[in-house]
Amino acid sequence: MSASPVQNSLFDDALNPPATAPLAQSSEPVAPPPPPKAAPVAPGGGYTASDIEVLEGLEPVRKRPGMYIGGTDERALHHLFAEVLDNSMDEAVAGHARLIEVTFDADGALTVKDDGRGIPVDAHPKHPGMSALEVIMTVLHSGGKFSGKAYETSGGLHGVGVSVVNALSERVEVTVWRDGFEHRQVFSRGKPLGRLEKIAPSKKRGTAIKFLPDPVIFGDDVAFKPARLYRMARSKAYLFRGVQIKWTCDASRIHDQTPAEATFHFPNGLADFLAERIKTVATVTPEAFSGRIERTGEAGAVEWAVTWTPQGFGEADGFMQSYCNTVPTPEGGTHEAGFRAALTRGLKAHAEMINEKRAGIVTADDVIANAGALISVFIRNPEFQGQTKERLSSSDAQKLVETALRDPFDHWLTASPKAARALLDFVIERAEDRLKRRKDREVARASATRKLRLPGKLADCSAGAIGGAELFIVEGDSAGGSAKQARDRKTQAILPLRGKILNVASATGDKLMGNKELSDLMLALGVQGGAKYRDEDLRYDRVVIMTDADVDGAHIASLLITFFYRQMPEMIRGGRLYLALPPLYRISHGGKTVYARDDAHKDELLETQFKGKKPEIGRFKGLGEMMPAQLKETTMDPAKRTLARVTLPRDESHVEELVENLMGRKPEQRFRFIQENAEFAATDIDI
Repeated sequence: MSASPVQNSLFDDALNPPATAPLAQSSEPVAPPPPPKAAPVAPGGGYTASDIEVLEGLEPVRKRPGMYIGGTDERALHHLFAEVLDNSMDEAVAGHARLIEVTFDADGALTVKDDGRGIPVDAHPKHPGMSALEVIMTVLHSGGKFSGKAYETSGGLHGVGVSVVNALSERVEVTVWRDGFEHRQVFSRGKPLGRLEKIAPSKKRGTAIKFLPDPVIFGDDVAFKPARLYRMARSKAYLFRGVQIKWTCDASRIHDQTPAEATFHFPNGLADFLAERIKTVATVTPEAFSGRIERTGEAGAVEWAVTWTPQGFGEADGFMQSYCNTVPTPEGGTHEAGFRAALTRGLKAHAEMINEKRAGIVTADDVIANAGALISVFIRNPEFQGQTKERLSSSDAQKLVETALRDPFDHWLTASPKAARALLDFVIERAEDRLKRRKDREVARASATRKLRLPGKLADCSAGAIGGAELFIVEGDSAGGSAKQARDRKTQAILPLRGKILNVASATGDKLMGNKELSDLMLALGVQGGAKYRDEDLRYDRVVIMTDADVDGAHIASLLITFFYRQMPEMIRGGRLYLALPPLYRISHGGKTVYARDDAHKDELLETQFKGKKPEIGRFKGLGEMMPAQLKETTMDPAKRTLARVTLPRDESHVEELVENLMGRKPEQRFRFIQENAEFAATDIDI
C-alpha cells in the first residue's frame, strides 16, 4: 500500500525546512535576512461564538442525510419507503392491522396505507399546541416504540424513521382515521404547512402516508424503481403470514415486467418465500427444513426455511437472507450466527448418533455453503448497528434461535433417515473439498519460495500460472524435446505424454484413478476431475493438444478430448481447450518454403504457388522430426500459428451418445456407426 505525502502546515515546515540555493564562497560574513512580519490575528483566531450553529427541528437530517439513511443514492431513496412500510408492518405484527396498501402514483409519490389503530391525534402533553401526530412527524426520537407498551416487537427503535422521511420529502400528506373521524395534515421538507385538520366523521381506522421525495436532496436522476418497490412489498408479506399487502402502480411508471396490480398473502410464510426463490432448482433433500416457534411470554419468535443444492442458486453457490422484526439485515448478525450454530451442531450430533466419524471435519461454513436459507426473528428491543439496521447485534437473538431450532432440526433429521444421510454426505464432501483447496493453496504458497518437483516431464513456464499461460500436451519425448526448444519459456509449458493415453470412455473408475499419465496431466493442470472440477483452479489460460498430423496423432487427440469431455467439460465450455494444427508437408522451391496441413492443402498450394514448377516436397513423420525453428514458426508462435478451439454444440443432448458410440465399451456400436457413415469417409489406402 502506498500513500501520497501530505504536508502538515503546523509541523512539516519546522521539521523539513525548504532547501535554499547554495551561498557563494566569500570571506565576509553574511547578515541573516530579517524575519517576516506576522499578519495581525484576531483574538481567538477568528473563531467566536457566532460561528457555532444550532440546527433545530429536522435541519440536521437535511444537512447530513447520510447519517440517517446512508446517503442520497437510489438505495437510500428506497430506504424511505422501507421506513414507512415498517411502521405499517409493526401495526400488523402487533395484531392491529391486517391490510396494507402500497400505491405508486404517476407523479412519483408513494402512499402506504394500513387499517391499524391510526397515529394518535390528541394533544401531546410535553409539546403544548402540537398534536401527537405533528410531534411524530417533526421531532426526532419521538414515537411509541421506546417503552414497549404500544408494541412488543417493532422494526422502529430510534423514533427517527418517519420524521426522516418527512425531512427529506418535498411534500408529505398524513391521513389518519381514528376516534370516529378522518384527520389530515400536510408537511413540506420537514415543516407543517398548516395545523392538523379534522376532515369528516368516519368509521374507518388506520393511517395513510403519502410522500414525494425532495429532488433537492436526491437529485432529478434518482427515482423510485417499481420493480424494487414491488419486491420490497412482497418480501414483507412473506415475513408475516397474517398480513395482506396490495400493490398498485400507475402504468406510466412501469417499464419492465412489474405488474400494475398485485395482492400478496402467504399463509406458509418463509416456506413459501423459499419455494418461490428456488423454483425448479434440484435439492439435496426432497423437502426443505422450515418452521416457526413462538416463545410464549418472552416476546420472541423465530421462523426459518432452508434447503441445500449441489448446483447453486443462479450466480451464487448459496444465499442467506435474514430479518429482525420484518427489517432486512443484509449484513447478518447474531440471529444468523445462532442459525448456523444450530444447523452445525444438529448435523454433527446426528452423525455421531449414526456413527459417521468423518463429520468431525465439518464446520458451519461447510453446512451453509450451498444452502438457501431464510431466517426471521421477532424480539423485544433489538440492537442494530446504525440507523439503517443492516446488522443485528442483540446477544439474546443468538440464544433464541439456537434454542428454537434444536429440537425441530433433530426431529426433521430422524424422521427421514435417507434425506439426512444424503445431506450429511453432501456436507462432508464440501468439507473435504475445502480441506483439499487449503492444501493446494499451501502448495502454491510453497512453490513461490522453493522449486517443487513437477509431475512427469512437465517443463513449466517460468512465470507460472499467469494470464496468457499455455500448456502444450505433446506425444512422446522426441516431440517434447523439439517443443521445449521452440516454446516461449515465459508463457508456454510442455508436457510430453508416453504414447496413447487411457480411453476413459471404456475404462473403469479404478483404472482411471490409477493411470499415471492422466494423474500427471491433472496435477500439471492443478485441477480435479468430475464434480470436483473448479475452473478457477486451472493453472493455464489455454490447454493445447499438439499431436502429429497423421492418423495416430488424430487418435491420440481424440482420446485426450474424450478425457477432457468426461472429466472436465466446463473447461471446454469455457473455451480453454485447443488443437494445434502442425503441418504434414514442407514444400520448397528456390528460396520459398511453405507448409501444408494435409493432402488437400498440399494440392492447393502446388496449384496456386508452384504451378509449372517442380518443388521439393518433404513429409514430416512426426513433430519430433521438425526442427525447433520450424515447429515454432508453424505451430507455436502466437503471431503465426493457427489453433482450432474445441467446442460443444448448444444442444449437448446427443454429445454423450456420440462419445459412447465411438469411444465406449461396445465395439458393435462403433461398427454400426462406421457402416451408417461410411459414405462420408475418404478412401486413403496405400498398397
